Amino acid sequence: MAEAVMLVTEARSGRGSQIAKRLRKQGRIPGVLYGHKEATVSVSLARDALHKAIRQGARVVDLDAEGKIQKALIREIQWDHIGHDILHVDLARVSADERIVVTVPIELRGVAPGVTGGGLLDQPLHTMSVECPAIAVPESIRVNISELQLEAAIKVRDLVMPEGVKAMSDPDAIVVHVTLPHVEAEAPVAAAAAAPESAEPEVIGRQKAEKEEGE
Repeated sequence: MAEAVMLVTEARSGRGSQIAKRLRKQGRIPGVLYGHKEATVSVSLARDALHKAIRQGARVVDLDAEGKIQKALIREIQWDHIGHDILHVDLARVSADERIVVTVPIELRGVAPGVTGGGLLDQPLHTMSVECPAIAVPESIRVNISELQLEAAIKVRDLVMPEGVKAMSDPDAIVVHVTLPHVEAEAPVAAAAAAPESAEPEVIGRQKAEKEEGE
């Protein structure tokens, strides 16, 4: 779990791309704060502070809005087309004793014996949905693959979840497995190789016809 992060917000008025663009030039990121049956408010946050919080793996942050402290989940982030700059952030109010559902990354740990034995490691699932306390969102779900053999799989139901965390993804979904290398099928026998066999009946038939004509 990432350490608590404090972000200072400022109320913003007006909407539209021009206002958002002006805020970003000032080093601030436009966002909205909603939830808990309270009014949705438009805010802005310091770009560097938000980027730092995300790099630290923060999912739930403390927001300082004119001296009023409240917890919020970073629900959604809108990035630019190259994934470098944040364009907008959605923040959802949460309480310390609340359980929330979030999506977290899956992190593989160890070396699978099946791979050293010639197999291929395939990870169909890179993130998963979990339910957890709002103040204890895991940075990732770690999966130990050090006993994963050839043609074996680890499913969601097999995962050891952190204390207080419940998996919400399909329990039968395959997280990671070791598959056999793909072997190309042998090329079919060339038609030319079979030509002498297929030609023989034609010769016999022709010889029979010639015999009948000579009788």
